[in-house]
Amino acid sequence: MDSPGYNCFVDRDKMDIAIQDLGPKELSCTELQELKQLARQGYWAHSHALRGKVYQRLIRDIPCRTVTPDASVYSDIVGKIVGKHSSSSLPLPEFVDNTQVPSYCLNTRGEGAVRKILLCIANQFPDISFCPALPAVVALLLHYSIDEAECFEKACRILACNDPSKKLIDQSFLAFESSCMTFGDLVNKYCQAAHKLMVAVSEDVLQVYADWQRWLFGELPINYFARVFDVFLVEGYKVLYRVALAILKFFHKVRAGQPLETDNVKQDIRAFVKDIAKTVSPEKLLEKAFAIRLFSRKEIQLLQMANEKALKQKGITVKQKRQFVHLAVHAENFHSEIVSVKEMRDIWSWIPERFALCQPLLLFSSLQHGYSLTRFFFQCEGHEPTLLLIKTTQKEVCGAYLSTDWSERNKFGGKLGFFGTGECFVFRLQPEVQRYEWVVIKHPELTKPLSSETTTSSSLHCHSMSLPSDPSDRLSPFLATRHFNLPSKTESMFMAGGNDCLIIGGGGGQALYIDGDLNRGRTGHCDTFNNQPLCSENFLIAAVEAWGFQDPDTQ
Repeated sequence: MDSPGYNCFVDRDKMDIAIQDLGPKELSCTELQELKQLARQGYWAHSHALRGKVYQRLIRDIPCRTVTPDASVYSDIVGKIVGKHSSSSLPLPEFVDNTQVPSYCLNTRGEGAVRKILLCIANQFPDISFCPALPAVVALLLHYSIDEAECFEKACRILACNDPSKKLIDQSFLAFESSCMTFGDLVNKYCQAAHKLMVAVSEDVLQVYADWQRWLFGELPINYFARVFDVFLVEGYKVLYRVALAILKFFHKVRAGQPLETDNVKQDIRAFVKDIAKTVSPEKLLEKAFAIRLFSRKEIQLLQMANEKALKQKGITVKQKRQFVHLAVHAENFHSEIVSVKEMRDIWSWIPERFALCQPLLLFSSLQHGYSLTRFFFQCEGHEPTLLLIKTTQKEVCGAYLSTDWSERNKFGGKLGFFGTGECFVFRLQPEVQRYEWVVIKHPELTKPLSSETTTSSSLHCHSMSLPSDPSDRLSPFLATRHFNLPSKTESMFMAGGNDCLIIGGGGGQALYIDGDLNRGRTGHCDTFNNQPLCSENFLIAAVEAWGFQDPDTQ
């Protein structure tokens, strides 16, 4: 068999061990759907030459800005930028944030070439301020390029993609940080057992999730990363979330019940990813990734935009030290008649990332404000989201996270009407902890996303208000029911309130019903959350509290 045509940047011996060259040499398909299937199946994964041809074709077809630097630009500028420095001693651009160049079976010349290419990219893309994924991308592309100039051109095309529906690589701290928050939200929804472990063993769970791109762009061995990159070039950014979630699932499966190897879970996950071959093959990793039934690309984009908006509102657009999440619930400042500091921290670990850095603000307490639903609504209006806590006379504790301002109830003209979004959830804390989320999250087969035209018309039909000019406001909120084609309304009855009662969850029953005197309540299964009763089915109320979310900077 012919030896694969590695270029002068590759250590052939290491590469032969990492990726066997056994695959087909040609690819005839032109349809995107077929290409998607072939990428997932690894059709070109074992042919160095074919993977190079496929990368060339896929990157050539990326829609780019009119002026995108090409190979000739690299030839013109590299001498001036590098000067007389030796390649191995070249500094890396600031935007890589101290990320090292992964070796990926490159020889010394190859590692130096990556540094040169990164410096030339920094010269041509002054707007890139934060891009720690780029060294890994350039190092991989160098394998499948004739020379440095061609590798530079490929990387530039990926960076210059101007298709708003095809997000590829984060290039600012704002985009990177909102991606980390979005990943944290996805872990919270789709990897609840792993999330529970992360909360238990880490001082700041957001810092653990902030490492997610490093798992892929740097820690994964080259044969794994190349397989991920194959699919990424065809399908886009969502693939990265899928694979990182799969990594976390495998980490939890292997480490659950075992003591962590260090007192730093971030280092433990990095070590696990680096040695992932001991646990799972690239094929099994991708199989697990695509078995996760994620939100649609549109919903993930909405979530990302909501997170980005929250960061902007907090003034976090450049890298800065974050506050520990656990410190959001300060032991010395927090007092509740219903839950302990630890229980509130557990609840805080379930809420969307964009609110996790906020601190709990007591809006209503039945012991302080009286047992009146009217007063409850008065105290809560103007706050979004809110947290409802209930303690029964039997010392059972349950509650709900409610995504929408209670003032929305006034739109129904005095009648009881449901509102809210799919971010709402219900839970119990005593006698045992259990959370129930929107049924569609675990059973996406109940719905299919609507087309953009249908979404717009239905949102206009449902709301008489004019659409705001800001597209992030127009598309929001994340998991709004109008984005989904639900078989009936019973799967989207999140919250309702009137003069006589408050209801959380509907359809076939109610997750929570509380009377107007905040005296009696009942709980049962409902279609919206597919929950078990949250406490005794008929209960007397000892205390009710409502909590809001206060930005630390506004205290």
